[in-house]
Amino acid sequence: MKRVMLTVAYDGTNYHGWQLQPNAVTVEGVLNEALSGLFGEDIRVIGASRTDTGVHALGNIAVFDTSARMPAEKISYALNQRLPDDIRIQASREVEPDFHPRHRQSKKTYEYKILNTEFPIPIYRLYSHFIYVPLDAEKMHTAAQYLKGEHDFKSFCNAAAVVETTVRTIYDISVEKKGDMITISVTGNGFLYNMVRIIAGTLIEVGRGNMSASQIPEILDARTRAKAGPTAPACGLTLVAYEYFD
Repeated sequence: MKRVMLTVAYDGTNYHGWQLQPNAVTVEGVLNEALSGLFGEDIRVIGASRTDTGVHALGNIAVFDTSARMPAEKISYALNQRLPDDIRIQASREVEPDFHPRHRQSKKTYEYKILNTEFPIPIYRLYSHFIYVPLDAEKMHTAAQYLKGEHDFKSFCNAAAVVETTVRTIYDISVEKKGDMITISVTGNGFLYNMVRIIAGTLIEVGRGNMSASQIPEILDARTRAKAGPTAPACGLTLVAYEYFD
């Protein structure tokens, strides 16, 4: 028996998120079915990040156990032959038998893209949030810097979430505009339910002029969801990378 780690890229448009759900198609469910068919075993993957409905990924991580003799690095090629076009394995390798993708020290990076132009551009509609009102990306970047470091991000967490602690660390965050596309990039040690989308929604309010950058510390200190901006739509969000420290 060996444990194999997969780096998984997917377009989340047609999926009800990563995690298994009854009567819904999810990325985890599709992977389980493809792997079980490939090896003739009942295989269940363990994912690192349980992305929401409509959220995309370039590098989510999953592990599974198998008694198959196929070399771990070859599994990505064989598995891709069984997966739909909107899910692709980018790498596969053997890891320690006790490796758990959610219990290791790590950092992950998300990007949230905003198409900020007068009219929508159809080819970007599934991978960015369209806003026709001009946004001030420089003010958004200034506001974002207040989120760096370790904070209680309760104000930036879906009120329905049940977690042991809402304290998280953001290592880096930036807002850049190239042409008509604004990209919010955030790297942290972990993220709460809807946290990046609420950060995006709040920074959009700053960009619109409805909030000032100096209000961000007040929002953090309030520790209540009602103080932050709206939750931005899922289509603009992509899990870009997952990196382990050990």
